[in-house]
Amino acid sequence: MPELPEVEVSRQGLLPHLSGQTIVGTVVRTPRLRHEIPVGLDSRLSGLQVDAILRRGKYLLLDCASKRGGGWLLIHLGMSGSLRLVPPATPAQKHDHVDLVFKNTVMRLRDPRRFGALLWHEGAEVGAHPALAALGIEPLSDAFSGDWLHAATRGRRMPVKPLLMDSRLVVGIGNIYAAESLFRAGISPLRGAGRISLQRYRILTGAIRSTLEASIAAGGSTVRDYVHSDGGAGCFQLACAVYDRRGQPCPVCMTPIRTTRQAGRSTFYCPTCQR
Repeated sequence: MPELPEVEVSRQGLLPHLSGQTIVGTVVRTPRLRHEIPVGLDSRLSGLQVDAILRRGKYLLLDCASKRGGGWLLIHLGMSGSLRLVPPATPAQKHDHVDLVFKNTVMRLRDPRRFGALLWHEGAEVGAHPALAALGIEPLSDAFSGDWLHAATRGRRMPVKPLLMDSRLVVGIGNIYAAESLFRAGISPLRGAGRISLQRYRILTGAIRSTLEASIAAGGSTVRDYVHSDGGAGCFQLACAVYDRRGQPCPVCMTPIRTTRQAGRSTFYCPTCQR
């Protein structure tokens, strides 16, 4: 599933090609993804300019609000979605569900599992949209700190790893990045979130930030379907210390990596390095 680094890489790849460009048409090939495609999307978007492309959590936000009647296009890539820039004459394939057509390029949404979303918010204040209103803190923001995370987890008995993956608390930290961040911080994913000290949370927030930044620099992680806007793949997963390495030696102490299930997801960790 594309997480924060993959969505940010997509944003950075689209930005130089689409910023300031005018949408000349929209092609919708399916009535719904996770939700119904907004009715009349082509008439709503045609003639609007993309003034900026922002990210909130795992949502890409195309700012088309400068013109009267404009607004924001919200895109979520779901479990298998990707955005590609292709020449206008490129034939659509089976899972290519929506095109945003510009003068010299097409932004094409491909989503084999159809768990993504395409939403429209009219007006300038996109933060009020229900899909965004309940989202937690951005882990790459200045506000995200060990002090904040320590205070937010007091009294919480839930193990720290599934709590980090709760988008109502912190956005965009998926399974890979939670596992790798906890390994870098030396914290067991099984430890109760409310039992971790302030000092260790300061170490953990630094590890989360460095892990996400390293993944963005590596183009994200391509585990199944995710690709960049130019069709390339991310490679962060090749440098993982614990994720998907069950039974392999820990790169620090050589202890075999263990796995367990937490909140329906596989958790990988070193029982020696992580306490």
